[in-house]
Amino acid sequence: MEFVKNTWYPVTWSNEVDRSLTRHMIANEPVVVFRRQDGSVAALHDACPHRLAPLSLGTLIDDAIECGYHGMTFDCSGQCIRIPGQEVIPKNATVRAYPIEERYGLVWIWLGDPKQADISKMFNVPQYGQEGWHAVQGGVLRIECNYLSLVENLLDPAHVTFVHKSTLGTPAGASIPVNNEYGDNSISVWRWIPNAPPIPLFANFAKMTGQVDRWHYYDYTPPCFFDIDMGTCATGSIKDPEMRHTGVQMHSCHVLTPVDDRTVLQYWFHVRNFRVDEPEIDQELNAALEFAFKEDKIILERIQQEQERDPNAKQITLGIDAAPRRMHKMVQKLIEEERQHLNTTANAGVAT
Repeated sequence: MEFVKNTWYPVTWSNEVDRSLTRHMIANEPVVVFRRQDGSVAALHDACPHRLAPLSLGTLIDDAIECGYHGMTFDCSGQCIRIPGQEVIPKNATVRAYPIEERYGLVWIWLGDPKQADISKMFNVPQYGQEGWHAVQGGVLRIECNYLSLVENLLDPAHVTFVHKSTLGTPAGASIPVNNEYGDNSISVWRWIPNAPPIPLFANFAKMTGQVDRWHYYDYTPPCFFDIDMGTCATGSIKDPEMRHTGVQMHSCHVLTPVDDRTVLQYWFHVRNFRVDEPEIDQELNAALEFAFKEDKIILERIQQEQERDPNAKQITLGIDAAPRRMHKMVQKLIEEERQHLNTTANAGVAT
């Protein structure tokens, strides 16, 4: 399976990275990560070019990794700086070093062409760190399914009523149509549910009672970044959806890292505009969100098992699948553009 490489993937939470060497598999690429003495994060391909021993099994000496097999030592740029018993260091004694950024409490890596690594292409949450908003680090779920199955799930408001009955949905949303909006590099799937009971999450944590208007906006940027804008207000109090920030609102952010063809890591955090001065509810609210996300995990892993059991099983398409179908085309287009760029670069190298 091919993955989009010219993008920023989360590696792990920033507070999980220290002076120890840790191995991470990202889109089938092994990466070793550690924190330099100056506090910044470094990432190298986790395989010594001599016998492919994982560098993560070696020793960190200052800001260089000594391979645990034969002692070859590599600096943060991936250049070998020492070979025990050999003064001449071959030019090809290198490992790949990856661009790294830290944002939203996460360490992000760029697997593609380093010349194209652009921080403006990172996942963006404008409310994060702004006055009137409270940001909370969430967690990470390891789900044994293809990452695009999780992307499909997060582009599907229709499942919320049936899967998340005790957290994110109520029966009132079942018959409300889903709206799809498409950009060149984005998809927004949304619906506005008027005059309905609040979802359990907002009833419990935002203290919403009675009948309300509520909304879900699933804003997607390929290959696998989501800003899920969910909120509520007293019935009829917000006439213009663009003013929904004046109601009770939470951005539930999901950034996904494909591990391999059948495993994905779902990192999540949230930013809210209610009870912003009450961090004591953070843990309980996170637990409720995680409970909901684990409900998806159960279903997605069973779907993966069924797909592997019978790869030729017939599946039908419904109207609610419009956004997921568009998503697959977007991701495939990115992969094809990268493939074409690699071919062009390779041909140019041969010509010179």
